[in-house]
Amino acid sequence: MGPSDLEQVLLPLKKRINSNLLVGLEHSDDAAVYWLGPEQALVQTVDFFPPVVDDPYLYGAIAAANAMSDVYAMGGEVIMGINVVAFPEDLPLSILSLILQGGADKMAEVGAVVAGGHTVTDKEPKYGLCVTGLIHPQKILTKGGAKPGDLLYLTKPLGTGVITTAGKRGVVDEETLNTAIVSMTKLNRVASQLIRQLGTESCGGCTDITGFGIVGHASEMVRQSAGVDFVLSLERLPLLPGARQYAQMGCLPGGVSRNRKFLQSEPLPKMRFRCEPPVDLDDLIFDPETSGGLFFAVNPTRTTELEAAFQNANESLWRLGEVLPGTGLVLVDR
Repeated sequence: MGPSDLEQVLLPLKKRINSNLLVGLEHSDDAAVYWLGPEQALVQTVDFFPPVVDDPYLYGAIAAANAMSDVYAMGGEVIMGINVVAFPEDLPLSILSLILQGGADKMAEVGAVVAGGHTVTDKEPKYGLCVTGLIHPQKILTKGGAKPGDLLYLTKPLGTGVITTAGKRGVVDEETLNTAIVSMTKLNRVASQLIRQLGTESCGGCTDITGFGIVGHASEMVRQSAGVDFVLSLERLPLLPGARQYAQMGCLPGGVSRNRKFLQSEPLPKMRFRCEPPVDLDDLIFDPETSGGLFFAVNPTRTTELEAAFQNANESLWRLGEVLPGTGLVLVDR
């Protein structure tokens, strides 16, 4: 569902107040956080979607990585998952077994377990998980908190939506698709741990880049921070190999137009271009990503330490821009 429709659905819902709910609907964050005690809180999220690749095992692994990512974006650790499955009656059940195995193996990478699930019949396969994690109540990473002077970073390249759409149309080359699959199956756990080492006082907000695209999720962080502009360099945006090529060919998922419409119609934060981006790059900033990287703001006094930590851990990291006083999202060419 696009961000505009989702906002319309949530608007009339009655607000339920619970003092133990540290992060809920009113915060529009990546996952819910529920207080269990002074040293521990529960992190919970759910995500599922139709196949993005043909291989059922890899589809299951990607869906699990994507669902787990919200817990890592909050600064938590995953402990358990519950499967969410929709499956056609006319497909071999062996396909579903492979999907579930892919999800279970990905969860097992971090010592987490799949403890059950629920299935329904549907015309199109859909798979994902309800994911449970743990976090210290004083160490939660939310989307808000960016301050002028902070620097903006991203941990994975962009373009999975365009490349998987090219795959669905049968025009993608195998090497390009495989590179995108490696990115989508890579967990955000290590990146999250490295960010957490800085402490919440030095991280001015964190989220993962998924269905709303880089500018959509950056816009959410702007809305939840006080009086800031996020200035993003288009030249610095890391792109998966082939992403621009397939965007130029028109392999655009439907989410591109939905995201663009929502961002350009929102009164705040305003999105402003200080350059004239090429058409393909203009599409890619709205690309709905699957299992994208972490996007976060960091106090400038800690960036040297941060970049060294990522380099030592062999984790990818790109500096995309900076936070200035303002009320919006600014796109520049360099």
